[in-house]
Amino acid sequence: MSTAILTGPPPPGSTLEHDLTALGFAVRVAERPADLARALAAVPAGQRVAVVDPRFVGHRHSLRLGLTDPRFGAAAIPGAITVLPGERGALTAAATQDDAARPAAEQAEGGGSVAAPPATDCLPDRLAQRVEAEGTPVHRPELGTLVAAVPATGTERDAAAAAVAGVDEEAVRLRTAVKSRDGFFTTHFVSPYSRYLARWCARRGLTPNQVTTASLLTALVAAGFAATGTRGGFVAAGLLLLFSFVLDCTDGQLARYSLQYSTLGAWLDATFDRAKEYAYYAGLALGAARGGDDVWALALGAMVLQSCRHIVDFAFNEAHTTVQGSSSGAASAALTGRLDRIGWTVWARRMIVLPIGERWALIALLTALTTPRVTFVVLLVASGFAACYTTAGRLLRSRRLPAVGEDAARALVGLADNGPLAEAVAAPRTPARRPALAAPLWALAGTGALLGALLLPGVAGGWYAVGAAALYVLCAGRALAAEPRRPFDWLLPPLFRAGEYLTVLILAADAADHGVNGALPAAFCLVAASAYHHYDTVYRLRGGAGAPPRWLVQATGGHEGRVLVVAAFAALWATGAGFTTALSVLAGGLALLVLGESIRFWISSQAPAVHDETGEPA
Repeated sequence: MSTAILTGPPPPGSTLEHDLTALGFAVRVAERPADLARALAAVPAGQRVAVVDPRFVGHRHSLRLGLTDPRFGAAAIPGAITVLPGERGALTAAATQDDAARPAAEQAEGGGSVAAPPATDCLPDRLAQRVEAEGTPVHRPELGTLVAAVPATGTERDAAAAAVAGVDEEAVRLRTAVKSRDGFFTTHFVSPYSRYLARWCARRGLTPNQVTTASLLTALVAAGFAATGTRGGFVAAGLLLLFSFVLDCTDGQLARYSLQYSTLGAWLDATFDRAKEYAYYAGLALGAARGGDDVWALALGAMVLQSCRHIVDFAFNEAHTTVQGSSSGAASAALTGRLDRIGWTVWARRMIVLPIGERWALIALLTALTTPRVTFVVLLVASGFAACYTTAGRLLRSRRLPAVGEDAARALVGLADNGPLAEAVAAPRTPARRPALAAPLWALAGTGALLGALLLPGVAGGWYAVGAAALYVLCAGRALAAEPRRPFDWLLPPLFRAGEYLTVLILAADAADHGVNGALPAAFCLVAASAYHHYDTVYRLRGGAGAPPRWLVQATGGHEGRVLVVAAFAALWATGAGFTTALSVLAGGLALLVLGESIRFWISSQAPAVHDETGEPA
């Protein structure tokens, strides 16, 4: 429950109390401004509290945006301020200061009448200014055409009421429920009707988390139909995958429509997208196997490519969060502005990166009309082109970017996922012992040498591969010792992801070529577990919670430890069923560790809220 305190009785005919009650507030009235501090103290400590001017005139959705958004500890609109329990002290202090600043006669408690404050005086606005001046950030939502005003005269009140009547509040609410920046397919083929589905869900009391879960279940059912290997199953799978994406859009629109944001919901939305897509890949591979076609290597390749694409985006953004303030960022913004004047280039640039809407539409269409092999081949080509486009753009921009800051360097080290072996090679990290080469060069040398060796005839599955993996460990340690501080050091995590994932793919494919059954499906599960760990790291860093605890990284071995272990497994059992068993056990153990710690963290009170309202679609 939340409490709204009116700083006086509302004028006749006002709907303010009704609107606040409809938004879940228990309404109290402080008859005089001097009573506000006592009214605040009477509100239970664990509740949200709002202070509202009784003369407020505006849309209910203005109040909803200003007073109910759970992402912000303090927020304000004209005539109203609200705080969550953590910021109650700041509001109480501001109210006490305001009370002390009033003339003594105005604060008198006894008998005589108290002069009303001037009509233009708005106590909630003063409190918002005081709270912000004392160092507490106050969120002020963009209201657009919505009205939020505190009229000083009857004429102004009539004008404000007319302005309220002149705006279709529901149309504004539906329009703003749609993400401000999205892909072409989502914007033109999903959002025009999914927003109404979001409203339907809101009116029936459904939560965004329930819709997110429904989207996951729909995608898993789609994967099950794809696994049947029949044409009817493939058609049904494609349709269900599209419906899953509609639900995936709906959950975010429902959250924005009703302001039902939550930490758990942000985590579910972020992680379920990957789970849905990769489970569907597995379903397609199973369906192809039923038809006598083994496409597990293609499925694993698609997952590797997509995960590496994402880590390129995440690492670059973590390393250069202030890029817009740089000269390079200004030049990029100027170029973007010129391109935006040519309408079609806006959508072309959004489509060329193959965001989730375009990607899922492509997968669904190909599933229904072609074969799993064709689906994966086209997906790999399209995703590969998109990866080259985005990576090349980031490389060109990095030439003029400043050095990586200390916080960004720590984030890159967390994204790199270095384990105990790399740390042992890197220690002690003193200025005299730092490698002369930049961190990405060490990573590139290790990854290139490892993958190049594995691709040589007769190396994969032998002890030479273990030696190449040991060299990879050495290079990972020297990269860690170099410390990621240069503009191009954001390349470190993507190179390590490529090294780890492609090693597993190459060794499993080699084992499959030697007749080892189940090696590629087991490798798919191992890479999926490792990728989940890396996505979990990304969203922790995005929320400002830091990388996962060191014990987890140590227990999972880090990327270099897993590479060495898989290479040793291949050398020991590459031509027998033991390799599949070993990969399965490693995948299961890794999944239990990372899932258990991830769930524990994201349902805890320390978990951050992660919301992506303006970034590139995934």
